[in-house]
Amino acid sequence: MFGAAAAETFMGLPSAGTHTLPKGTGAAILGVPSATPYPSVGAYCALAPQAIRNAMAGYAANLEHPDFDHGEPMLGFTGFSAVDCGDLDCDPDDPTTARAKIRAATRGILNAGAVPLILGGDDSVPIPVLAAYTGRAPLTILQIDAHIDWRDSVRGESFGLSSTMRRASEMEHVAAIVQAGQRAIGSAQTGDLLDARRWGATFISARTIHEMGIAPVVEAIEPGSNIFISLDVDAFDPSIVPAVIGRAPGGLTYWQVVELIEQVAARGTIAGFAMVELMPERDLDGLGALVAARTLCNVIAAIRRQSERAL
Repeated sequence: MFGAAAAETFMGLPSAGTHTLPKGTGAAILGVPSATPYPSVGAYCALAPQAIRNAMAGYAANLEHPDFDHGEPMLGFTGFSAVDCGDLDCDPDDPTTARAKIRAATRGILNAGAVPLILGGDDSVPIPVLAAYTGRAPLTILQIDAHIDWRDSVRGESFGLSSTMRRASEMEHVAAIVQAGQRAIGSAQTGDLLDARRWGATFISARTIHEMGIAPVVEAIEPGSNIFISLDVDAFDPSIVPAVIGRAPGGLTYWQVVELIEQVAARGTIAGFAMVELMPERDLDGLGALVAARTLCNVIAAIRRQSERAL
């Protein structure tokens, strides 16, 4: 735990290309600094993937040590492997090309039989990631987010961070959307919420989770589903993740999010994961990046456990 302050890969995992993954790779991390940023704010989360890697750099030599969040080493003992594919080179001034690159890179990971673990970038990143699943098994999206992201467009841009779930709802392979953790005020208008409910999206607010626990979220997911988890880190309370563009009190705790991911993985199969909206420039002593990194460790462990169930 006294290693380097910066890391080339997450937790010292092997590096690989998205189209040249080693045979049998179980999960592949991919940094995506930018997709379709709004001109008014730019690519404000571009430094997040490296900040998340750096948060765990000091523990890279401890990969085989027990992780007491889940009771055993992150990669376990059965040969499960994960790699880090580095960051995509995405020009924030050319979002059309960026989206195409993101789709192709995600598809490369999927074609290799690995689970994509995407580190954004703002919340426009999951749109092309989800598009890469076209032609595959139907997806249930679990969005963990303070906001619902159902705007059709913002200032003429329909692929930005406020439209993620709206665009996802239009994809034929998206069978269900469960949205957890909403609180405070966001960009959504009343009509957007009505459209989401008419489509069939299920909402469980942060307040409901604090009152009733995570059970309503887990129960909203059909058993046996293929699940894509989209985690906007503003779902966390700003006391533990201050590194977001819009802070609001009353967010979720670390354990609520980790236990939700674990229970969802036990209920179905995690087919993909994206973590977005970390803004390192607003962080406090790296706290938010550390929470994000520890969450990623638990996601990898959950995917490893689901692979062990299939043995």
